[in-house]
Amino acid sequence: MSLTSARRAKAAAIAAAAYPLAAALARTLRWRVEGAGHYDELMRAGRPPILALWHGRILPATFYWRNRGIVAMTSENFDGEWIARLMARFGFRAARGSTSRGGSRALVQLRRELAAGQVAAFTVDGPRGPARSAQAGAVWLAGATGHPLLPFHLEADRCWTARSWDGSLIPKPFSTTAIAIGEPMIVAGTGEAVVE
Repeated sequence: MSLTSARRAKAAAIAAAAYPLAAALARTLRWRVEGAGHYDELMRAGRPPILALWHGRILPATFYWRNRGIVAMTSENFDGEWIARLMARFGFRAARGSTSRGGSRALVQLRRELAAGQVAAFTVDGPRGPARSAQAGAVWLAGATGHPLLPFHLEADRCWTARSWDGSLIPKPFSTTAIAIGEPMIVAGTGEAVVE
């Protein structure tokens, strides 16, 4: 089931209204970064990673990784529509699909993007959770392509936490936001024992 033109227009309006606020917030943040060398080394070696994060950290992740042409898997539902449109304003592209709809098509697109040298991104517990319980998609993609998973996590010293299934973190203006980028993880194949 695809979105109606009215729902698409509403999603576009939400993204257009949210972008100036989000961009203004992003400009105020101070960053503390650990592990950036992992990403840099992979890119220098021509091995674009599959970024792996929790769904509740999409907003600060969008701020940190902006304008790098990263292709993020985004749900085909209404929330996914406005999120994809907002992320596009920060320089991301979308592979539309999720565990509940269009996931196979999105994984095929991400395989092509990785082969072409693009970085992919996955919310490993999305789109419906449970929160902080990883699904198999990112691990399968890593095993199928040979590209490493690059896990990362973000926190802010001052933030709001949404009352949503994922507890989305919204950094407060002028807060310090920390990102910890883990070591790359190589996945050997796509067998059930590996992926699970």
